[in-house]
Amino acid sequence: MEESKPSCLGLRLSFSKSPNSLRKHPIEITRQGRRQKTSLLLEERRNPVMSKDNESLHYMNEEAKRKKRMKWTIGIIAFVIFQVLVAVFFVLVIMKFKSPKFRVGEFNVQTLNVGNQASPSFNMSFVAPIRVKNTNWGPFKYDASTVSFTYGGVQVGQATIPKSKANFKSTKKIDVSVTLNSDALPTSSNLGSELSSGIITLNSQGELKGKVTVMFMFKKTKISQMNCTIAIDTTTNAIHSLSCK
Repeated sequence: MEESKPSCLGLRLSFSKSPNSLRKHPIEITRQGRRQKTSLLLEERRNPVMSKDNESLHYMNEEAKRKKRMKWTIGIIAFVIFQVLVAVFFVLVIMKFKSPKFRVGEFNVQTLNVGNQASPSFNMSFVAPIRVKNTNWGPFKYDASTVSFTYGGVQVGQATIPKSKANFKSTKKIDVSVTLNSDALPTSSNLGSELSSGIITLNSQGELKGKVTVMFMFKKTKISQMNCTIAIDTTTNAIHSLSCK
C-alpha cells in the first residue's frame, strides 16, 4: 500500500512497504539468542538433574573417545614392534647362511682281510653312510663330489657322491659302497704295528660345493668340508671310534 508524504520542497513522495522492510534487524536477532541462552541457564538452575545428566553424557563421550584413541595407539605400537621383531628375525636367522655339515656315519665292515706284522696288508669293503646336514632355511643344492679314504696320508680308496639336494632344516642321507686296500702303501708305513694292536686308523676327507637358496631368490655359495678319523677294530669288524671335525 502506498502512502504520500509532503517533502520540504512541497512535493509529495510515495513509497511502499516492501517485504524486505519487514525483516528483523541483526541486533534484534542477537538479543533473541541471548534471551534463549539466559532461558536455558535459568532452566538448568531450576532443574540441576538435567545439568548433571548433560555433564555425565559429555564425560562419557569424552571417555569413550579417549579409550578409542588409546586402543589405536596401542595397536599401532604393537604393529611397529611386531614388524621390527620380524625384520630382526629375518636378518639374524632366516638370512644367516651356514655351511652344511658333511660327515660319514658309523658303519659295519662287510669284509675285512688283514696280513700280519711281517707282511702287513688289508682290504675291506663296507657301505659308508654319508650325511649332509643342512641347517639353513633354504635348500642346499650341491654338485657331484668324492670322498677319499686315506691311511697315513696315502689314498687307499674313494667314494663318489652324486649331485643332489639337501632340503632346508633336514639331513640328506647317502649310502655309498666303498672298497679299500693297502696296495698303494709304502713298505715304511706303520701298518704292521697297527695290525698287531688290532686297530686300523683311516681318514675320510671330502669337499661339497653348492648353493643355499632362501625364499627362492637369495642365493649364496657354500662349501662343506669333511675330515673324519675312523678307527676300525680288526677283531670285530666294527668301528672302534669315529670323530669328525
